[in-house]
Amino acid sequence: METNRQKKIGALLQNDLVDILQGEIRKNGISNLIISISKVNVTSDLSIAKVYLSVFPSEKGGEILAAVRSNAPLIKHDLSQRVRLQLRKVPNLVFYIDDSLDQIEKLDKELKGENNPITNPELLERRKKS
Repeated sequence: METNRQKKIGALLQNDLVDILQGEIRKNGISNLIISISKVNVTSDLSIAKVYLSVFPSEKGGEILAAVRSNAPLIKHDLSQRVRLQLRKVPNLVFYIDDSLDQIEKLDKELKGENNPITNPELLERRKKS
């Protein structure tokens, strides 16, 4: 369970990371790309921050994640300049793709379509007879 301090630091990092990433997108003139940070989890010793990125369009997620991971030291440096008055030490940043929106969309399509497991329970894996 996260403490209040972890939550506050996570929110602080999230806001500043959004500014940094979206500023880089604008500065490089990249269009048709949206990167948002859905969640930042900070470990209890405040040494590691897990950053979950949402990328739209989601097909570019892999290449964006690779680019962000390769630039992680520069991002950490920019972040440290922004939060130097609030934090003594900036946690190491570990980036992940947040695919929860894709999962929700997939479930929504399944529930609306003909493969609805609620109306047809035989579609569920555990109900299939081998």
